[in-house]
Amino acid sequence: MYAAPAAAPLSRRTLLRTAFTAAVFAGTAAALAPVLRARRPRQTVTPAPLTEETYRGRHIAVHAAEVRIDGRPLHVMRRADGSYLSGINHFQSFETPLELARAAVDELGTNQLALAVPHHG
Repeated sequence: MYAAPAAAPLSRRTLLRTAFTAAVFAGTAAALAPVLRARRPRQTVTPAPLTEETYRGRHIAVHAAEVRIDGRPLHVMRRADGSYLSGINHFQSFETPLELARAAVDELGTNQLALAVPHHG
């Protein structure tokens, strides 16, 4: 019935056009790969290390940015520069949550933290 058309030989123009299109697709994929990879949620295999110590007779427990003194939560805020400050002392920042907890113990003396954490809002 119908005869298949004879395949035309590849011209230089067709070969260059195909190579250019493949290069554009490869370059676009390479440029978008980091963006698409960053959008995926990261899975943490192991939790952040837990630090516990007794400082001046008070039990301090630090897990990531959660700080507890004698089992009571200390309100901790992270600053834009990566340091930490607390509700006990808003005027001084500390490099680590553990340093912050020690300073809070120094400031509290024999007083206890409140059981309820105050919320802003």
